[in-house]
Amino acid sequence: MWASNQLYFKYIPSIDDPTMALKKLEKISKPACDSKRTYRGFNLSHGDDLDLLLTLLRGEFNISGFQNANIRMYLPDKTSQQVCRLIKRLRKHGLVRKIRNTYKYYLTTLGRTVILTSLKRREMFVIPYLMGTLTT
Repeated sequence: MWASNQLYFKYIPSIDDPTMALKKLEKISKPACDSKRTYRGFNLSHGDDLDLLLTLLRGEFNISGFQNANIRMYLPDKTSQQVCRLIKRLRKHGLVRKIRNTYKYYLTTLGRTVILTSLKRREMFVIPYLMGTLTT
């Protein structure tokens, strides 16, 4: 009996449970509240949010982090104040963290996972599906 329980306990973690992934996605899609204000959630597949997330995935930011000016270089239509608010929104949703004693930020594990997963979903499922429906 003990041996069968041990096998069962080894089997349980291998079951794919989408609950945690859905909670992570829900966390960044819904508004995040601060004591003073509310920060809207992220739309991972459209518009300005997608442009921002694609910018954050650039390789140079993985090495030494990023600053407001770095983001403005890739989002030229945004002002310094707008990028500052975007970074604050990313922080409140847990997608980026500040590097201590600097003005730099880096993607968290949650941020990297969510962004890569949403891009993978978009490239592998959404775009091919739409191409298939448009050609028929």
